[in-house]
Amino acid sequence: MCNATARQRSGAGYRQQKLPLPRVADTTEQSRACSTSMAKTFKYIILGGGVAAGYAAREFAKQGLKPGELAIISKEAVAPYERPALSKAYLFPESPARLPGFHVCVGSGGERLLPEWYTEKGIELVLSTEIVKVDLSAKSLISAGGETFSYQTLIIATGSTVIRLTDFGVEGADAKNIFYLREVDDADKLYAAIKAKKNGKAVVVGGGYIGLELSAVLRLNNIDVAMVYPEPWCMPRLFTAGIAAFYEGYYANKGVNIIKGTVAVGFTTNSDGEVKEVKLKDGRVLEADIVVVGVGGRPQTALFKGQVEEEKGGIKTDSFFKTNLSDVYAVGDVATFPLKLYGELRRVEHVDHSRKSAEQAVTAIKAAEDGKTVEEYDYLPYFYSRSFDLSWQFYGDNVGDTVLFGDNDPASSKPKFGTYWIKDGKVVGAFLEGGTPEENKAIAKVARVQPPAADVDQLAKEGLAFASKI
Repeated sequence: MCNATARQRSGAGYRQQKLPLPRVADTTEQSRACSTSMAKTFKYIILGGGVAAGYAAREFAKQGLKPGELAIISKEAVAPYERPALSKAYLFPESPARLPGFHVCVGSGGERLLPEWYTEKGIELVLSTEIVKVDLSAKSLISAGGETFSYQTLIIATGSTVIRLTDFGVEGADAKNIFYLREVDDADKLYAAIKAKKNGKAVVVGGGYIGLELSAVLRLNNIDVAMVYPEPWCMPRLFTAGIAAFYEGYYANKGVNIIKGTVAVGFTTNSDGEVKEVKLKDGRVLEADIVVVGVGGRPQTALFKGQVEEEKGGIKTDSFFKTNLSDVYAVGDVATFPLKLYGELRRVEHVDHSRKSAEQAVTAIKAAEDGKTVEEYDYLPYFYSRSFDLSWQFYGDNVGDTVLFGDNDPASSKPKFGTYWIKDGKVVGAFLEGGTPEENKAIAKVARVQPPAADVDQLAKEGLAFASKI
């Protein structure tokens, strides 16, 4: 007997549909009959249900979409939401954020797209569904439940998956209460552990985005926190030593124990299988009721290996996010695209790019159908973070020499400082902590315009005033 796992439309429950079989049929005929019966065809399919999927859906609706043309297929059980909330307000001790409060597109100040919105627009949400096989030549996707989905145009929006310590065979890394944060289910489990281990001890493995943001929110929950990372300073992919010194000092003042230059090499457990200790490479052993690991991610491209061109760890696209296959697009974390401002191909992992690349791809798809063209994607790299009472923004490229300006004393009541990056005599990047909306716009303009900076000492002296006059 062949059962089709029913699709979940806009959060509705599952239905089981029994398909009649011919009286006499061998297993091959049965499989063919089941596959044919379960096949569902859409004009457009977005594979992945994260931030990019939600923004792409909104753009499709803006551009004109007929009911039944678009499906979003997601492993998660909920409609697309703003993922950055998970490492911030979702874990707050008081009035934590919860769905439906942060469904897309509230992260950019837009309308919140509740599950009902997709129903109203005739968009099918295929939730709790993992695609395990993709045949781009046949334009078909097959789920773990055996369903087949066919498309005319595919948008790959599969995002990244977290790197796990179990991937490296770290001793005891499969213990209970070792958490990773990528999806709302992960955040729910971590939140429950925080409540269960009141006034307990946590070890945060990693000193990047996740490490910094979760160390802050754990302290807000009155958890004793140690943050461990192998690099000489936190957030080394973006921060200079001068920038990092401020945040490390600020976090230390908030009670975070920062341990640099070493890594976790093993975990011990109690009789319940819960993590009890973290063993470090330098020989130290840290007590832990909770461990949170944030050591990076990998773009989820395995399903497409050998079927599309790849470069720099992602799926290679043009400025419209079209791959080498005319009916396949890739957006967000998985796309390696032409960064026009710098004249090179790059892959960018950030929510801002996920939103904008999704909108660009849909605009390009709809324009091509009408025989029109759109402008090339001209992206200005942008990163931001918020933790404790801090908030920083960065625009541009972090290459070349640097100039630090402003008040970067961790003990200041209202610190405000920044950094300019200078390459070939031009300012190519700008970072600002504690900026107003107007000041943040000013440093963005600096990174876009790339004004000359002949006198480095004068630039340091002028600080924000330099950005304000561009």
